[in-house]
Amino acid sequence: MLQYTGGTTGLPKGAMLTHANLVANLFQSSRASRVKPGDARVMLILPLFHSFGMLCMNVGIAQGTRLVLLPRFEIDAVMQAIKEHAITDFPGVPTMYVAILNYKDAESYGIANIRNISSGGAAMPVEVSETFERKFQAKINEGYGLSEASPATHSNPNWQPGLRRPGSIGIPLLGTDARIVDLETGLRVLGPDQEGELCIQGPQVMAGYWNKPEETVAALRDGWLYTGDIAKMDQDGYFYILDRKKDLIIVSGYNVYPRELEEVMYEHPAVLEAAAIAVPDPYKGEVPKLFVVLKAGAQATAEELLDFCRQRLAPFKLPKFVAFRDALPKSAVGKILRRELVAEDRTSRAERVG
Repeated sequence: MLQYTGGTTGLPKGAMLTHANLVANLFQSSRASRVKPGDARVMLILPLFHSFGMLCMNVGIAQGTRLVLLPRFEIDAVMQAIKEHAITDFPGVPTMYVAILNYKDAESYGIANIRNISSGGAAMPVEVSETFERKFQAKINEGYGLSEASPATHSNPNWQPGLRRPGSIGIPLLGTDARIVDLETGLRVLGPDQEGELCIQGPQVMAGYWNKPEETVAALRDGWLYTGDIAKMDQDGYFYILDRKKDLIIVSGYNVYPRELEEVMYEHPAVLEAAAIAVPDPYKGEVPKLFVVLKAGAQATAEELLDFCRQRLAPFKLPKFVAFRDALPKSAVGKILRRELVAEDRTSRAERVG
């Protein structure tokens, strides 16, 4: 099959996934989920054309589970369906969990009865995960994957208490190797707790990009898939995604990860969603800019949010601008699109200059 990438950092590319790729990832993911065949009722809101949704469909069919399909994420319909169908498994993306967390009387809809809650598609803010767990006594199990890997490569172990690590994407799936390499050359393998690019090797890795030989050579090197994600591995072999290489903000030569700024914003009680991007600066080269959506009825000024950041971030990481929005641009699966915010900011600056 041709699984097109989300195009979150450029034009979509068709990842060529073989039958062997898809079947391998089906068994890898089934092994990681530990769901008994025919024993689950899965809420499937993720589009089936998206790699995450496609995997959930494949696993559900293979295991003989009931798939409760909804055409889009509309929070009222989602909450009613969770209650009506006594959902046992809920795969989603972080923005869905933010919406559920802030839904009125959400505790009465049976969230605590869902056995397997998984998050992918984008990094899960730690504050959202911890608040969700406190409110519903339900754990969000974060994993990782990409279209080029059919898509799953990592998952938090959930078959034994204490193995899951919040903030981590977990460990590689069965038959999958992963390593961190330096950002400059991609040739030097890094040790524990060193930050670099995540590379994957396994039976689920694509054959290449459809009709894009140059992009294929760049992504597949010596049998390894270069993901474009900056990550690190701890001493126990758990992996942590820090950000996309293309989203990295370089302030006076120092690396600033947008996710770190966003994590701080999610700690603020008035903030519903946040995104950080790089904007040009004549002196520092680039500086961070924050886009913020406030919770319904909440109030906060830009200076209040900047003060909140000053208490938690090093001076060179502090955002220089804060913009308030009613909503943030999202992909079909609900992933916040930083590139659209970059384009919007570039247009507004050009108009001001003109």
